[in-house]
Amino acid sequence: MIGLLIVDDHPVVRDGLRGMFAGDDRFTVLGEAGDGREALAVAAAVHPDVILMDLRMPVMDGVSTIRSLKESGSAARVLVLTTYDTDGDVLPAIKAGATGYLLKDAPREELFRAVVSAHRGESVLSPSVAGRLMGRLRAPATDKEPLSQRELEVLTLIARGCSNRETAGKLFISEATVKTHLLHAYAKLGVRDRAAAVAAAFERGLLGRE
Repeated sequence: MIGLLIVDDHPVVRDGLRGMFAGDDRFTVLGEAGDGREALAVAAAVHPDVILMDLRMPVMDGVSTIRSLKESGSAARVLVLTTYDTDGDVLPAIKAGATGYLLKDAPREELFRAVVSAHRGESVLSPSVAGRLMGRLRAPATDKEPLSQRELEVLTLIARGCSNRETAGKLFISEATVKTHLLHAYAKLGVRDRAAAVAAAFERGLLGRE
């Protein structure tokens, strides 16, 4: 079972999410928190696998909480669950270390799949968020150690929500090769996971329109 921590400042939202996950035997809700500071304390006590994190909360916001979790060495995957999909919300959350970003209007099954994917360490982006990131593509920028064309192709497909297997199929290469390209891209971008690599590539203008 995947242990969850629900972090949201609205009790009715927490109640709804708890009830939703209680009906599926793949998940168990280990705890809840109404703000970031409380979330840090609860996470340290219950050690969740995945944290569903709201962004705009009193006392301590979601991005600051995600950053603190990473700095503390927490192994929990953070899946942002919010109503906001602006650039000012999406990029800081991913850069802080969020594994995924989903909107609260996501269907139940999409949310369940996102939690399972986040638990596996796979980046998860809602369609509107992925579209917004794609819309930020700029002309390639000069970099001391630029990404290779293949690395750019891999990251572009990852940004569109493709899994490693789907990316391999589209590029006619093996999954192992996709993973190798991703590892090289991580090193060049100074990041440690898929979501952060995509965010860094967009921010630096390393991905160009086809």
